[in-house]
Amino acid sequence: MTHAPVCGPEGPLRATAAARGPLPVRAVLFDFSGTLFQIASYADRVRAALGRSVDGAEMERLLDGLEAGLADPEVVRAQPGRDVSSKAHRHAFTTWYASVPALAPYADALYDQLRAPAHWVPYADAGATLEALRDAGIALGVVSDVGWDLRPTFAHHGLDHHFSAWVHSYAYDTEKPDPVLFGHACGALGVDPAETLMVGDHPAKDGGAAGTGLRSYVLPAGAAPGAHRGLDAVLRLAGLRP
Repeated sequence: MTHAPVCGPEGPLRATAAARGPLPVRAVLFDFSGTLFQIASYADRVRAALGRSVDGAEMERLLDGLEAGLADPEVVRAQPGRDVSSKAHRHAFTTWYASVPALAPYADALYDQLRAPAHWVPYADAGATLEALRDAGIALGVVSDVGWDLRPTFAHHGLDHHFSAWVHSYAYDTEKPDPVLFGHACGALGVDPAETLMVGDHPAKDGGAAGTGLRSYVLPAGAAPGAHRGLDAVLRLAGLRP
């Protein structure tokens, strides 16, 4: 496989095939959360965890508490490296949930929702996009910073059969944009990084694939569960649509 060219301040020191023009896309790697799926709303999850109705005023207090908790020093300390192991991932999230006193007894239940396939919702255009890519003979893989195996979630929604490579950060003790993760995915699919497109929603993590010689497409954050994500752009980038 080729590697990203060594660059000086003005550009690559040596011409490469990629420098002369992009190779056809033979594989697409997808992030998980915020790219192909989004979890159910926090309001719905809180009601499910508490097992009772929650009026509007109480829900606002709980959501305000979660928002404030993002800046809590203990929560902030728990976040670095959260995706390098299942233990670190659980600790990072449960510490955040527990920063709201009323939610502290339910922190484990809220975390378990993350691992429950039924709580995740595919974006409206995910299935059709994956099917079009696979029908065109383009290999597909998942590269996700995550603390658990995503295959049951994809299977629950009938989308697992599209993929031939699964790279979960916790299994490799590292996080994107570590080239190790992209390299494992390309190797599993038998493609060169220069023939591969990474699709995600995090500029540094998913966009960082470009440092490993892949192309990358970064979606804007904030799409609601079940919304149209704009994944048809991936078909254009893969040369399947004008």
